[in-house]
Amino acid sequence: MIALADCNNFYASCERVFDPSLNGKPVVVLSNNDGCVIARSNEAKALGIPMGAPVFQYKKLIEAERVQVFSTNFALYGDMSRRVMNILSESARDIEIYSIDEAFLDLGKGSDAELLQTVRILRKKVLQYTGIPVSIGVAPSKILAKIATHVAKKDPSCGFCYLLTDPIKRDTVLADYPVREIWGIGRRTAEKLRNMGIAKAAAFVKLSDAFILREFTITGLRMKQELLGKPAISFESSGKPKKAICTARSFGEMITSYEFLEQAVASHAVSCADKLRRQRSCAAAMTIFIHTNMFRKDLPQYCKNIVVKFPPTQNTLTLVRIAKNALREIYRENYAYKKAGVILMDFIQEDNRQGELFNAYPEDAREMELVRAVDLLNERYGRGTLRLADQGLLDKHALKQSRRSRSYTTRWSELLDISAGKSEK
Repeated sequence: MIALADCNNFYASCERVFDPSLNGKPVVVLSNNDGCVIARSNEAKALGIPMGAPVFQYKKLIEAERVQVFSTNFALYGDMSRRVMNILSESARDIEIYSIDEAFLDLGKGSDAELLQTVRILRKKVLQYTGIPVSIGVAPSKILAKIATHVAKKDPSCGFCYLLTDPIKRDTVLADYPVREIWGIGRRTAEKLRNMGIAKAAAFVKLSDAFILREFTITGLRMKQELLGKPAISFESSGKPKKAICTARSFGEMITSYEFLEQAVASHAVSCADKLRRQRSCAAAMTIFIHTNMFRKDLPQYCKNIVVKFPPTQNTLTLVRIAKNALREIYRENYAYKKAGVILMDFIQEDNRQGELFNAYPEDAREMELVRAVDLLNERYGRGTLRLADQGLLDKHALKQSRRSRSYTTRWSELLDISAGKSEK
């Protein structure tokens, strides 16, 4: 059996863990540069604040209802996610981390009573150890597990744990489940199904295999099999290394200076290199991209990317040099840049790397010693304790995060202060 564990209102829940006064109050978390709403507590949802809403459009409502607003705190959310996933992995045969707040679990075989007891204990453990509430759905397939988790969230009577193993119960749920909500159904496919008069998942599974294969390809057929409880989507262990690593970010203020744009790209390359070494990989290709603000029609627009290939490396210094050289090729003056990014690709494991006779980017063993020393110090004293001069010191490319909470679990200087009051005699 497969379970899907989904953290409830994850970003808002992370904020509440360290500030219990937020419990019961409407909470929203904003996107990069405090632009749009990307997470909401149930109380904020009840006020009618939609996902993705530009925050300025709801300023009056936010002020009137005293909605608590936070900037994204990726350091905190990422660390809390890691803690939740570690707990989940201890109680499963295998785990596939699907996103920062969701994971598929391989629970193996067991009776409904045993499976329900397992996930209830697991939910209680996650809540006790991290303070994060989760909903867990159990089913024979991934798509059904997704639907079971949806039911677990919407029906409090089940205690946020729901089994969708019985065929009769499955048919009842599918009869009322919107086809547009099925995991893997995109906007265009949902529109096509709607035009065919197919609004519910139950109607979709009644279509013939031949018709689904013709109209929706093999992907649609796999969906039908999954909805019928027949696993058709493989379980991917989270131990597999990533095939690409990307760091991209919109700037808090548009950048017109090449110097600051170069610093942003260098910082992205450093971040990618760090992630690359953590999974013990080397990259042999890199994409650099820059673009202006497409929503500013009053400004000239420019968008460009470039792909560079090179001998496999995980050396931060080498990757930063490559990124800076690539940026020089695509940069154009007289534009206000809004975003830049670095993508590393074509990975091999570090143990499988072969040397080359004619190496355009020779790696110095002493450079790698320096890189590893920097990794060690940054891991011990906090990210960014040591940084390259290429990254600059002014952080002109940094995000706007005027409402960011403290990094309670990842920075010594921002640990939670606890004072023990004197007892009265």
